[in-house]
Amino acid sequence: MKILPWVLVTLLAVVALVLLGKVYLMRKSARQLREGMAQRLAGDTNTLLTLSSGDCQMRLLAHALNEQLVQLRQERCRLQQGDLELKEAITNISHDLRTPLTAIYGYLDLLEGEEMSQAVARYLSQISNRTQAMGQLTEELFRYSVVTSVQELHPQTVDLRSLVEEALLSYCGAMEQRGMVPTIHLPQTRVERTLDPTAAGRILSNIISNALRYSAGDFTATMTEDGVITFANSAPDFNPLLVERLFDRFFTVETARHSTGLGLSIAQQLTQRLGGSIHARYQEGQLILTLSFSS
Repeated sequence: MKILPWVLVTLLAVVALVLLGKVYLMRKSARQLREGMAQRLAGDTNTLLTLSSGDCQMRLLAHALNEQLVQLRQERCRLQQGDLELKEAITNISHDLRTPLTAIYGYLDLLEGEEMSQAVARYLSQISNRTQAMGQLTEELFRYSVVTSVQELHPQTVDLRSLVEEALLSYCGAMEQRGMVPTIHLPQTRVERTLDPTAAGRILSNIISNALRYSAGDFTATMTEDGVITFANSAPDFNPLLVERLFDRFFTVETARHSTGLGLSIAQQLTQRLGGSIHARYQEGQLILTLSFSS
């Protein structure tokens, strides 16, 4: 009878060790599933989840997760194919529109050289303006299809401050025509970043062009020594809800009737490809865009 307590203690110890081992294996399996899911969601891979554990329930869980991964992969492929078809359609439409537009430009030039009444001249001017707007939209669609396609970037060490300055200078004429006096604050020293200069220039150009399109008459560009660039302008037609959709493809507000709504979408995609970040907010009647690239 004196041996019985020791036997019970031994049995309890064995049971405890078995349970601890079971818990350890389940925790290990859960960690494997968590890490495996994170890796497969982050990358484009066809491999499925595997487990070192022989536990039936954990294997059933892994099997269920693998089924979801297969469905997710199929859906991702379908969306990628649809996106590719959309880009090809945009490219084809842009090319198809260029030919008749070129012909229209030619006939308009010929008509302008002919004698015409004041009313005909006014109508012709309106036709010319609308044709030019259509040409700009066609070019914007074409640029979108080119930029969003998989293209190799050529990063190199550039002075981000100089890129910003050049982009602003290229819009001086447009600002003067609108009677805008920009407020610009740039650092005195170089701000070096490793970027594709063409892509970075396109980003800055699209942001500034967007600001001119929606501005109520003012424009501010500020850059800090750590490379954070802020563009701000009064935008009475905006609100916080519109700003949340500002980077959506083909989104425009009512005042931007001659825009495809692709400028900032292109800027966002190029910024992400360059490892940077771009954000927009609406504060006290101003549209504020912040752009930065890691050093």
